[in-house]
Amino acid sequence: MKTCSLICILLLAIASCSGPDKKNVSDPTTNKVSLLDADKAFSHVCETKGMKEAFIEYLDSNGVLLRPGHMPIVGADAIDYLIQQNDSAYTLSWQPSFAEVAASGELGYTYGMYALQMKDKDTTIFGTYTSIWKKQSDGTWKFVLDTGNEGVGAE
Repeated sequence: MKTCSLICILLLAIASCSGPDKKNVSDPTTNKVSLLDADKAFSHVCETKGMKEAFIEYLDSNGVLLRPGHMPIVGADAIDYLIQQNDSAYTLSWQPSFAEVAASGELGYTYGMYALQMKDKDTTIFGTYTSIWKKQSDGTWKFVLDTGNEGVGAE
């Protein structure tokens, strides 16, 4: 009887150590789609509500902006920087071309092309961008780093 009890306890111990719960394993395809969707939604908010509001909404609390002529602008300083921007003369939009998410599902990046359409002129400035994203505890994505380069033609 003691042997049978010992075997049962041993089997229970082995079963409890059988590896990660499949429900908690990150699905790479789902994560990539959700990240692309977040980047597209970010662009949509930018088009409809303005650059300032969109960037403040999607910026992680420790997020970094890399902008020409500035050292990296981090966290609360990034919010202050965005608040001071006048976004009334243009509409900014972009389209992600690619996304990748780490196997953990916690970090990812997107890149693509942006278009800055001047409201009072028939001028559009095109460029490329890269954003690094962090999944929040509620499952949403916020960017932790954003940068872009001006100067590519429309394709």
